[in-house]
Amino acid sequence: MRQIDYIRISVTDRCNLRCVYCMPEKGVELLKHNDLMSFEEIYNLVKALVPLGIKKVRLTGGEPLVRKNIEELIKLLRSIPEIEDITLTTNGILLEDMAEGLKKAGLSRVNVSLDSLDEEKFKKITRWGSLDKVLTGIDKAIKVGLNPVKLNVVAIKGFNDDEFINFIDFVYNKKIQVRFIELMPIGESDEEAILKHYPIDAIKKLIETKYELKFNDNIRTNGPAENYNIVGGVGSVGFIGALSHKFCSSCNRLRLTADGRFRPCLYIDQEYDVLKLIRSGASDDELRTFVEEIILGKPEGHNMEDGWGNQRRKMSQIGG
Repeated sequence: MRQIDYIRISVTDRCNLRCVYCMPEKGVELLKHNDLMSFEEIYNLVKALVPLGIKKVRLTGGEPLVRKNIEELIKLLRSIPEIEDITLTTNGILLEDMAEGLKKAGLSRVNVSLDSLDEEKFKKITRWGSLDKVLTGIDKAIKVGLNPVKLNVVAIKGFNDDEFINFIDFVYNKKIQVRFIELMPIGESDEEAILKHYPIDAIKKLIETKYELKFNDNIRTNGPAENYNIVGGVGSVGFIGALSHKFCSSCNRLRLTADGRFRPCLYIDQEYDVLKLIRSGASDDELRTFVEEIILGKPEGHNMEDGWGNQRRKMSQIGG
C-alpha cells in the first residue's frame, strides 16, 4: 500500500478574499454549520489514522483563520504524540493578529498565499484585501517563530511573470521560502489556465539570470516542491509543477473537505464520505479500514491538462 503520512484538512469553505482563480466574486453556496466537521470529530479521526502512518497535518480552507477558535483545534492535534508537524495555509489577512496565539497553540509554521508584491495587482487578483496587512502578518509570523514561513506564488503568464525576481529579492535576507506553483486548470482558472501557464523550468531559468541557485534536498517540506538555496542569501526557493512535472507517483497525502469527505486526488472528482461514517458511530478500526481502501484507490496519475470539466466543487471548497 502507498505510504500516506500527510493529511490536508479543510476546516471551512468560507474565505475573506475572492481570488480570481479560486472562487467566484459572489462566493459559493456555503455549508451549514452542522455540515462542518467539528473539532472533536477532526481530532478523533486524525487520532484513529495515526496507526496508518499519519504524522503531518495541514489545515486549509477556504481561509482557515476565519474558522472560530481554530487555536483549539491546533491544541487538540498537538496533544496527539505521533503528530510531528501541524501547519496551516492562509492568505495572511488575519495573520498579524493571530500569529502569536497560533504559535502558542502548537502550530509549527505557516504557508502564505501571495501572488503579487504590487498593491494594485494584489487587489486585482484577490478582488479586495490589503497587501500591507499580509506583509505585516508575514513579519509577525517570522517574529513569533512560525518558521520557515513559505510563500505560495501561483505563476500566471501576463500577470505576475514580471515579479518572479522581485520575490527572490524579497526573501533573499528573510527566513522565507518562496514557492512558485504552476497555475492549474481547477475551478475558476479552468478556461485560462493553459493560456496563462508558465512552466517552472522557465521560471527557474529566469531567476538564474540574476541569482545562483543550489539544489537542496534537505529543505523541510511536506510536498512535491523541488527546493533550492539562494546562494549567498538567507531565503530559499521551491518549484511545484503539477502540469509540467507530474508528481502523482510520489503523492503522500489525503485531502479532507470541510464537510468530511476524503478526496484522494485534488483533480479527480471522487469523494468518500467519512463524516457520515463517524456520525453513525464507526469504530477506529472501521475508520482505518475505510481509509485504507481509499489509499489503495489513489490514482497513479491525472489528466489535469484536459481541464476541470463539470466538477461540483471550486478550489476553495476542496482545500487545495
